[in-house]
Amino acid sequence: MIESLLVLSMFMIISSITVFTLQPQHFVLEDEAFISQLRSDLLYTQQYAISHQYEVSIVVKPDQYKYYIIGKANRPPIVERNYSTNITITEGSIPLYFKFLPDGKVNKFGSFFIQTKKKKYRVTLLIGEGRFYVTEQ
Repeated sequence: MIESLLVLSMFMIISSITVFTLQPQHFVLEDEAFISQLRSDLLYTQQYAISHQYEVSIVVKPDQYKYYIIGKANRPPIVERNYSTNITITEGSIPLYFKFLPDGKVNKFGSFFIQTKKKKYRVTLLIGEGRFYVTEQ
């Protein structure tokens, strides 16, 4: 009986240690998934604007934890994404509303910031060819 209790207690200790070490991994994976999805959506928006030859807007609503990709007016969004409440997006030198023009360039250039539980990122839209990059701060 004592041996069974000893084995059970060891199992519980090992299980609880595993649970506590997995929790931070969840936030890391959540961050990476969001950044990857945002990059993909920015590229998709640029390609959509070029292929359809009209302006495509990106609107970030940080209070609602979502962002939209909007094509023509009076139509539903092309893409609507919700993101985690653990992620905060804030304006930098550009507002959280910008457009990709029919030639693939952006109408505004500068940076905005993404704060997660563990890290801070900076998304920079460059003047000219519509290039952008995401860096960890």
